[in-house]
Amino acid sequence: MNHPGATELKAMAWTGVGVGRPHESAELHVLGQATYTDDIPELRGTLHAALGTSSKPHANITAIDFAQVLASPGVVAVYTARDIPGTNDCGPIIHDDPIFADGKVEYVGQPIFVVVADSHDNARRAARRAQVTYEELPAILTPQAAHAAKSYVLPPMHLRRGDCQAAFERAPRKLKGTLYVGGQEQFYLEGQIAYAIPREADGMHVYCSTQHPSEMQHVIAHALKLHSHHVLVECRRMGGGFGGKESQSALWAAAAAIAAKKTNRPVKLRADRDDDMMVTGKRHCFWYEYEVGYGDDGRIVAAKVDMVSRAGYSADLSGPVATRAVCHFDNTYYLSDVDIRAACGKTNTQSNTAFRGFGGPQGAIAIEYIVDEIARELGRDAYDIRKLNFYGKDERNVTPYGQVIVDNVIHELCDQLEESSEYRARRQAIDAYNAGSPVIKKGLAFTPLKFGIAFNVTHLNQAGALVHVYVDGSILVNHGGTEMGQGINTKVAQVVAHELGRDLRHVRVTATDTSKVANTSATAASTGADLNGKAAQDAARQIRDRLAAYALRLYGGVPGVLAGGASGAASEADAAAVEEVLFYDDTVHVNGHAIPFAELVQKAYLARVQLWSDGYYATPHLHWDPKAMTGHPFSYYAYGAAVSEVAVDTLTGEWKLLRADALYDAGDSLNPAIDLGQVEGAFIQGMGWLTTEELWWNAGGKLMTHAPSTYKIPGVSDCPEDFRAALFKNRNVEDSIHRSKAVGEPPLLLPFSVFFAIRDAISAVAGHKVNPPLQAPATSEAILKAITAIEASR
Repeated sequence: MNHPGATELKAMAWTGVGVGRPHESAELHVLGQATYTDDIPELRGTLHAALGTSSKPHANITAIDFAQVLASPGVVAVYTARDIPGTNDCGPIIHDDPIFADGKVEYVGQPIFVVVADSHDNARRAARRAQVTYEELPAILTPQAAHAAKSYVLPPMHLRRGDCQAAFERAPRKLKGTLYVGGQEQFYLEGQIAYAIPREADGMHVYCSTQHPSEMQHVIAHALKLHSHHVLVECRRMGGGFGGKESQSALWAAAAAIAAKKTNRPVKLRADRDDDMMVTGKRHCFWYEYEVGYGDDGRIVAAKVDMVSRAGYSADLSGPVATRAVCHFDNTYYLSDVDIRAACGKTNTQSNTAFRGFGGPQGAIAIEYIVDEIARELGRDAYDIRKLNFYGKDERNVTPYGQVIVDNVIHELCDQLEESSEYRARRQAIDAYNAGSPVIKKGLAFTPLKFGIAFNVTHLNQAGALVHVYVDGSILVNHGGTEMGQGINTKVAQVVAHELGRDLRHVRVTATDTSKVANTSATAASTGADLNGKAAQDAARQIRDRLAAYALRLYGGVPGVLAGGASGAASEADAAAVEEVLFYDDTVHVNGHAIPFAELVQKAYLARVQLWSDGYYATPHLHWDPKAMTGHPFSYYAYGAAVSEVAVDTLTGEWKLLRADALYDAGDSLNPAIDLGQVEGAFIQGMGWLTTEELWWNAGGKLMTHAPSTYKIPGVSDCPEDFRAALFKNRNVEDSIHRSKAVGEPPLLLPFSVFFAIRDAISAVAGHKVNPPLQAPATSEAILKAITAIEASR
């Protein structure tokens, strides 16, 4: 048996991944030196734009008078749909989303025109002086109303397995009910913004805060009636995205580019917070009607659910969001016979769009609500009912859409959290506390998660990257992902550093740029590090293999290496020898020689060895039949669970999260420090969605919660004093980047435990004998309403 020598042992110990490293821009963020789109120095002659928007939810435009707009200080021009050189559309899938409304408006806040002026304030003030005459039309504002009117942006979808109706009729026990879960504003720190600069020969360079530069490139090219190669879209970083800048940054990018093209001057379009919230879409709210059959032990034997989302006035990404909701309805539970329907209700409100979780949270919360109901009906602990219904290992392991689960760790993960959170003892302690506390009631809940990782649309699961090694040994990386604070650039840099054996300080990641890596997918669906990390690894590995082959030629005495030329890679016969060359600790080890990386690079350059490479990755084994709603849509699953303890004042509806324990499966984490931060951030953001963040439209279709003064995101005081987040030790069974797992979206399901802990506390008012009719978000008003309802039923 061959034992590794000292050199091999050192190589095995050295790593660039799997260790906590600071975010690559952390210091710049703290010092205020990180450059966002609005910080880019403005070129001489830059103009500023503002949108003029509709004041009606549904109406024909009969006349527009721009006289006062054009007479306003600093105004240069006003442009409408008729001034667009090409296509008046910014819809990502279906072309039903105009850049500027043309003849008809379909929600309050819909852009009708853009004003271009010498300053941001002048443009914004002038935009409000337009005189628009409307002929009002009937408006639909809620998903329930849309469903009743059969008003949809897309045909409804339907997934069936088994004979749900027959199984329901045979079931010993049955329950039916409804649930409403509200939407959520992305509330990124940096609002929507684009800065468009005309270039020579019809070129257009657009700096844009976007998760999808390639989509922005396409929309701008079509709007300007140009080819994609005329348009360069660049994004160094965003001040948050959360899905709100996946498709809906297109409106702002296109409007800025149109104005820049027409004036032949640079134009910046920056949205104020109020305008941003009034114009852009949010997380889809959902209305559910469900019926479930189950046994005396609590095992579900039949589940039927009808889900209707508030899509808004156009399709946007509502179809894929609904698909993911359907595919996540099962969450961690085996459902033998199901009937799942989903519809995207067309309403006269903002066109809702991607939001962290992309329909997954909306799908999974429905089954969690159902399990919570079953437990209370049986007088059992909801966690025990959850465990009873978990997917199995070798049986009961096929999802309703036909994917076999091969990586199930939910049993082990939950067992670990049950012990570390002291769940059983705390449950007994809370029951004792509630028995002696008539006003303040405590609640406890344990909720699991299973989240599929990949884009619903198979062809989007691909990525490219460029890696350059310079003669001094420094490394520059460009990839198709976008940095929105989640640390993708840090992780990709770690992957490249690991591959080439370099310290992380020698690797730099540049701005995402459509002229460097083309045809990129959005940074979304939790695939950013998975896809772009693999692509960058591929590029770096090609360079490493070339350097290894060259090192063998110099120091190894291996015949045939680079026989095809100095810039060629090793032949098949030499592949094993190339693998024996070790790259670690900024040094290349070959045949007993230790050569500094930078020194070998300099020699390789003189020998005309190619020191840059492109990389590519496409996720394997994915397929999906959208008509049958079956296939293998996900590369793998991420798992997690959380336990939350709350206290609720039954007289005021106020509540407090006392303690939260979260355990998340990040696989073999690329960067545990960043991943823990993502888990904690997702937990608080998801908690906000389910508790304080309420979207409210008045009877006239106007969004009234359109500013920090009326829309309540969680603050520091809302965070639990005792917050115990940890990563579950695991290793991805799929060949993901270094066997890690995605950590962007799945942890947002962890705070389901907060919502159900509040529900548990409310149910204690009636001795846990009644299911509280609590809807989400569980605001203080909603909590009081639920308490009143259960007190009335006693």
